[in-house]
Amino acid sequence: SHRDAVAKMFKDNRHVIFTGNGYSAEWPAEAKKRGLPNLYNTPLAAATFNSPENKKLFEDMGILSPAETDARAEVMFENYNTTLCTEVQTMVDMMETGILPACARDMKKYASMPSLAGDRVNIYTSIKTETDKLKSLIERKPHDLKEEATYLCDTVKPQMQALRTLVDKAEGLMERELYPYPNYEELIYSHHA
Repeated sequence: SHRDAVAKMFKDNRHVIFTGNGYSAEWPAEAKKRGLPNLYNTPLAAATFNSPENKKLFEDMGILSPAETDARAEVMFENYNTTLCTEVQTMVDMMETGILPACARDMKKYASMPSLAGDRVNIYTSIKTETDKLKSLIERKPHDLKEEATYLCDTVKPQMQALRTLVDKAEGLMERELYPYPNYEELIYSHHA
């Protein structure tokens, strides 16, 4: 019967059902214990899409041919890489045309009393240094799709986060009128004004 078939399928596959928080620190250990892959980022997941096992499954089910499966995986990598490269270029543009000029304007206010500037010099200089580092990293990206995706994920994204952390600190130091972009409060609550 249908009920028996579903019951058997559930029994045979119960080991993969996880009712906990898949984003918690316990999940990777639980996945390993259950013999499940933990594909925690796009490059890892996309790399398995066209595995021999998946190609056979898709072909047997009449979903995709092996060549179509490879093409889909290639498109996944191209999409990921293009999106991340666009985000990097946008971030660099925002630093060079908005944040760094705002930092310079903010520092001018402390020219006659530099002792009042606090940690501004260090933070603002670090933004420039980390922006240059991000530009250098993106220029050195590999040209193979899979290698590029892994490089962007493991090397470039952490650099973007490091830069973002500094800019968040700078935002807290600047007068609202100097900061060139909307802050979170404005983005979330501006419709109430």
